[in-house]
Amino acid sequence: MTRRIVATGTFDVLHPGHIYYLEESKKLGDELWVIVARDANVKHKPHPIIPEEQRLRMVAGLKPVDHAVLGDKTDMFRPIKEIQPAVITIGFNQFFDETKLREQLDQRGLSPAIIRIGKYADGDLASSRLIVQRIVEARGCRDKREG
Repeated sequence: MTRRIVATGTFDVLHPGHIYYLEESKKLGDELWVIVARDANVKHKPHPIIPEEQRLRMVAGLKPVDHAVLGDKTDMFRPIKEIQPAVITIGFNQFFDETKLREQLDQRGLSPAIIRIGKYADGDLASSRLIVQRIVEARGCRDKREG
């Protein structure tokens, strides 16, 4: 039987931290499924810069990823139920309460293991927020005609 792993995230402005998260997730099973957050569902941080369809396409093209899908607009557990993963991985900085997530999965009859992937240690630009901040600092004050 194929051991499916699910990783989730916004994946706005891809960086080495994303690659690390997906590579480490893939090591846990045979197939890596990635659920990319819908634009409308991202409420815990600034709205994504890259539209959801483009983020999906970028994630789908990454080497560790076997399948990439957009999240459900109303029920974040619907894709999990359809995929039936053995493991759900969580990034080191994702704001999931693992106990609450376990309870929510149990209520839906889902029993994957939940594993938090550690932080990517190399480099200070392993964060979409920090990349955007660096771009604004480097280019934000320039004349708009410079492009």
